[in-house]
Amino acid sequence: MRDVDGRRLTFHLAGINNQNFLMRDEETGSYWQQISGLAISGPLKGRQLTLVLSDELTFATWKAEEPGGTVLKEVSKYASEYEAKDWDVRMAHRAAVIQFPEHGMQSRDLILGIQDSGASRAFLYDRVIKEKLVKSYVGAEPVLIVAGPDGQSVRAFRDRIPGEDGVPDFYRMTANKPGGLPPSALMMDAATGSEWNFQGCATSGKAKGACLERIPMLKDYWFDWRNYNPKTTIWGNSTR
Repeated sequence: MRDVDGRRLTFHLAGINNQNFLMRDEETGSYWQQISGLAISGPLKGRQLTLVLSDELTFATWKAEEPGGTVLKEVSKYASEYEAKDWDVRMAHRAAVIQFPEHGMQSRDLILGIQDSGASRAFLYDRVIKEKLVKSYVGAEPVLIVAGPDGQSVRAFRDRIPGEDGVPDFYRMTANKPGGLPPSALMMDAATGSEWNFQGCATSGKAKGACLERIPMLKDYWFDWRNYNPKTTIWGNSTR
């Protein structure tokens, strides 16, 4: 969110810091780091923007969930300056300005990063998509990362069922509806026998109507995540 102390800030691109976006607000002239939302210089140095929950979804999945949703339109006069659709493919082979050759990781490995209660953990995106459902911890907090029916979209939840004690065991369901439509439920928990959809809500069973708590997750390159989360742990590489 761009409100700080009741004041709405207006941000502009100010530069790049270690290949991460820098913003400058018009109102105070403070500089803010994109990945953290932290003001790193200026009158508001040390202040933190509030993170808004966001999804890593394909357009088709988002449109199916939000049929009345709107899409930000490109500014015609700047259209020629926009990056091509294969930007991510080209960037995968671009050298990074900083390197963290730890745990067998490559700079441009795509990760899903989660921060919680002072801890941080990186999950290799390709491994999450392959596994489809990942149960892990960020610090002491149990988390659940689920790939959508399209095999590309991902969401993260706290691995706790409202009203139930303990950490539940979730299992991926594989059966599809007739006609090849996405399943109404992607997973089942052993504690209640309920089926859960990609929105994290139980569609049948004892927990029907309950929803898991969503948690913020950032899709990022390893070098960028590691630079701003030096104590991060890693899930999904060859050494863990």
